[in-house]
Amino acid sequence: MAESKRVHIEKAQNFMRQYRDPESRELKKLSANQFMDVWSHYDRDGNGYIEGTELDGFLREFVASANATDISPEDLSEHTLVELKSCFMEAYDDNQDGKIDIRELAQLLPMEENFLLLFRFDNPLESSVEFMKIWREYDSDNSGYIEADELKNFLRDLLREAKKINDVSEDKLIEYTDTMLQVFDSNKDGRLQLSEMAKLLPVKENFLCRQIFKEGIETGAAKLTKDDIEKVFSLYDRDNNGTIENEELRGFLKDLLELVKKDYDAQDLIDFEDTIMRGVGYDKDGKVARKELTMILLALAKLPPDDDQ
Repeated sequence: MAESKRVHIEKAQNFMRQYRDPESRELKKLSANQFMDVWSHYDRDGNGYIEGTELDGFLREFVASANATDISPEDLSEHTLVELKSCFMEAYDDNQDGKIDIRELAQLLPMEENFLLLFRFDNPLESSVEFMKIWREYDSDNSGYIEADELKNFLRDLLREAKKINDVSEDKLIEYTDTMLQVFDSNKDGRLQLSEMAKLLPVKENFLCRQIFKEGIETGAAKLTKDDIEKVFSLYDRDNNGTIENEELRGFLKDLLELVKKDYDAQDLIDFEDTIMRGVGYDKDGKVARKELTMILLALAKLPPDDDQ
């Protein structure tokens, strides 16, 4: 009884200790539910990042739990913590934003191989055009959200693509679905909206997030060239038919929307499309040609169109 109580106290003092082998001190492979427990424990404010004092607490406990002797996380000096954080963030903070997101934590912690496959950090989508095609495919009821059953279908297909579906039971697939929903459903409404699904299914690069476009929107100082505009057009005109339409257009608008809004859903995208397109007076056939694209980008950059730009 005394031993049981001691272990319970240890876990209360250092959350990470329970996930280490008591002899080797190596981290054990985490199940989907255990990964969710770790994430929820350290992302105390539920904002989707481990940062600030949350990150300090995680690093202290992560290091202290590896020690064979029973040291307290508070025994780590401030100087050691600063050095540790610098090395740690250099290794795991891939996007260099000074905080740890879910995908970065998934690279740090050993997890079930099949669950780890669902994070797709080695296989991002080429563009948001592909993302919107996938969204349309799995939002089977056209509700504007990916509900639990639709998410399960998506995860099943991901595992089938990786030739791992035979290794995953239906119960395990349900566990994966529930965990991914909890992890990425930041507003906790039991389903994934566009911006939440975008975190689960990342795109290699939002071309419009490049500094020249950010500067244009924020300061009106960007100098967009014809070459810049041509690059944007070719990125979204995936079928090379000379117009941006359907999922190509929605992918472009999704990337634009991400520049100005962190959390967005399908209705936001519809409203944004209406606002943007009314502003440039585009053809009502739902297609954007180079001329309209140029007007949109120049309007966003607050630049007067002229022959040199």
